[in-house]
Amino acid sequence: MNTGLLAIGLTTLDINAYPIDGLTHTERAILIQGLACAPAGTAAGAALVAAKLGAKVRLVGAVGDDMNGLFVRTGLESLGVDTSLLATRVGERTSSTLLAVESNGRRSSFHCPGTGGAPPVDATVTAAARGSRFVHYAAIGGSTTDGGPGAQLLREAKAGGALVTCDLIGPRRSAIDEIAKILPHVDYFMPSAAEAFFLSGSDDLSTAAQRFIELGAKACVIKNGRQGAFVLLGGQAHVVPAFAVTPVDTTSCGDSFCAGFIAALDRGWAPLEACRFAGMTAGLVAEGVGTLGALQDFKATVAAMDRYELAIEPA
Repeated sequence: MNTGLLAIGLTTLDINAYPIDGLTHTERAILIQGLACAPAGTAAGAALVAAKLGAKVRLVGAVGDDMNGLFVRTGLESLGVDTSLLATRVGERTSSTLLAVESNGRRSSFHCPGTGGAPPVDATVTAAARGSRFVHYAAIGGSTTDGGPGAQLLREAKAGGALVTCDLIGPRRSAIDEIAKILPHVDYFMPSAAEAFFLSGSDDLSTAAQRFIELGAKACVIKNGRQGAFVLLGGQAHVVPAFAVTPVDTTSCGDSFCAGFIAALDRGWAPLEACRFAGMTAGLVAEGVGTLGALQDFKATVAAMDRYELAIEPA
């Protein structure tokens, strides 16, 4: 019987500071409210949040043999994420991002590239994909996955009975060619609204989602911030409202939405209810600093769904 979640793709270290409304250009220290260092990225961030929600998680990714890589590995393992498929690349550095979050929620991002976008794809990873209940694919644009290896890996995952979700981060226009290879093996394609508009060439959510269905995705869940999620499922369109939270740092909200969705499906929730839970997961993450924000656990997130009002009432 297949078990657990296998997250594949981008692995980074995020350093989030709040609030940073300006630089002093002096050596005088300014007191701030929050500073968080945590594993992040479309794969590692989702893995960390899913583990926080009680899911059994393995991560397929890569870090360098530097202190940042050690921190990422230790942080993941502290919440029970299996890092046996997290490669350490000798002589390379860990992908890392410094995020200065302003008091109004805007943020400046400073990224140091590394090996985070090159997850291993080998026989061991393939076997893991075939034996997992869920595979979250966040490796589009990866140097080791694009051009065929990623699509073949997901083909094997589906052959083994896995449910496949797919997320993006900052895709180039050319990514649509890789997406066309991947989507026939994807059950839920989960881009942001900005990514969906950019890649589909449409500024209409329904049209964008239909484009991805035509490319092979079984369903499309478009994350749309305070507007909630647009879901095209079984040929029917739905809008799942977001919850009215007070955001502090929205850096990892997309990754946490995906993690919450999978964690709810893993507990037997129906897809639209899983989207509601995912929205609450993302909302709680947004109320704190860093990858986990103010998130506690699955039970507390369910309780929050009854406590928080909706950001926009459904029509």
